[in-house]
Amino acid sequence: MGIFGRKSNETAATTAAAVNPDLAALTGDYTIDPAHTTLGFVARHAMVTNVKGTFQDFTGTLHLDGGDPSKSTATIDVVMDSIETGNADRDGHLKSADFFKTDEFPAMTFRTTKAEALGGDDYRITGDLTILGTTKQLSIDLEFNGAATDPFGNQRVGFEGKAEILRSEWGLTWNAALETGGVLVSDKIKLNFDISAIRNA
Repeated sequence: MGIFGRKSNETAATTAAAVNPDLAALTGDYTIDPAHTTLGFVARHAMVTNVKGTFQDFTGTLHLDGGDPSKSTATIDVVMDSIETGNADRDGHLKSADFFKTDEFPAMTFRTTKAEALGGDDYRITGDLTILGTTKQLSIDLEFNGAATDPFGNQRVGFEGKAEILRSEWGLTWNAALETGGVLVSDKIKLNFDISAIRNA
């Protein structure tokens, strides 16, 4: 039993009896702390190396339900102009009409539609990811890293997550052919999340 879901073969009575008191105590609403959260991605470049990037400006919320973990939810809103890859020219290209068209589509959003437990501290959330006005389903595998009270009295929970998408499914199709074969930018993009969230007062 965990925060984000329960096994499908458990009855309601068994689920209620099996709720870990420590997890149940975490029930509540949380705000993602952008200062201690990383939303990152990795793309293959020129078929031989990886380019890593992050989004610096975003907001998000979590609702954790320890009594009925399948009711837990998450939302994230990302400002696309905040993309950073360590190279200003590349960042500008990513913001342009070739890629994210940030003037026309300033935000990327994610809204959960389902949560489930995979065993131990592993969970999977599924939701609607919207990029360039296109919404597709995305599943994210999460590991619950635990909960703690920080020196300022904030109750925090932490998760690490990962997922993969094909950017072409959201209309991100720009590319350039290489003389040696292949393309400049991979279609497959790896997403990485390191999330710290603070319980609301």
